[in-house]
Amino acid sequence: MTLDFNSLTEEVLAGDRYFLARLLSLIENDDPKGLEALSLLYPHSGKAHLIGITGAPGTGKSTLVNRLAGYLRNNIAVPDVEGKNKPVTIAIVAVDPSSPFTGGAILGDRIRMRDLTGDPGVFIRSMASRGALGGLAKATSSVVEVLDAAGFDFILIETVGAGQAEVEIARTAHTTVVICAPGLGDDVQAIKAGILEIADILVVNKFDIPGADNTLRVLQSAISMGYPDVHIPHSENIPEEDTQKWIPPILSTIATTGDGIANLTDAIERHRHFLTTSGEKVRREREYMRSRMEQLLGDQLVTRFLNERLDDRFELALDKVLTRELEPRRAVQLIIENKLL
Repeated sequence: MTLDFNSLTEEVLAGDRYFLARLLSLIENDDPKGLEALSLLYPHSGKAHLIGITGAPGTGKSTLVNRLAGYLRNNIAVPDVEGKNKPVTIAIVAVDPSSPFTGGAILGDRIRMRDLTGDPGVFIRSMASRGALGGLAKATSSVVEVLDAAGFDFILIETVGAGQAEVEIARTAHTTVVICAPGLGDDVQAIKAGILEIADILVVNKFDIPGADNTLRVLQSAISMGYPDVHIPHSENIPEEDTQKWIPPILSTIATTGDGIANLTDAIERHRHFLTTSGEKVRREREYMRSRMEQLLGDQLVTRFLNERLDDRFELALDKVLTRELEPRRAVQLIIENKLL
């Protein structure tokens, strides 16, 4: 069945999951029809709460996302059009490592989310990172905007387990949850890499295995150094709602059993309230959109320049660089100034 982008937009807004999946595929592939539909859907976005789940490989991110989504569905309600409470709806964007052979998502995350299969209130989309830096696929922002416009209350974004490179998630999500686990060496590495700076909530998962207490203490020490005026005596200490700045709480979970998921949900809800009442949400969204528009502008300018102005100059410059006649930066400068001979 072939639809124009206007009809595709109407079907997505009406809640049709088949056409939602089709539109997301078009957007991932930079199809013009998908981008036109996105333009029509964009005014309907801005209502969902975006939760980023990130951390090093082996910390149990996918299992935790599975548990968190189930808990949100069963315990959080929002009013429907008639004012009656209904369970929240959830979209999950699982950014998988790309297959080295096909460039497609390996889909390991989806295998670990079988508990959610068949739930009409949960939509799962796996995306290939395709080598994108920062742990996010290039089209993730657009995919999230479509899911937001489609009416999902929460969007969980699980990023590639690349550890130290996942700072980009903090720009995209409203609430960033950084997962650590004992025995992986990621506690000290995370501190060195500055990944704690992006955390709104810190979680020590797999708290039932040896070394968990030590990981907890390392994180407590790191937070105490970052916020010297705040005493953090306990791993589940949540900031007061009237605090001028948000102090990331440190929680413990066992995702395989669901232990600690209720506390994590409570922390997410408190952070959402903090963002709204403090004005931080508006500030973050402006900074994120500024960064995104600058990146998109840069991409468009480079593409236009390469397509319209280069002719054979790029290949000529490349040859000179390879023969060591020109240094790469100098070659690019000469191309831009149209002085390449």
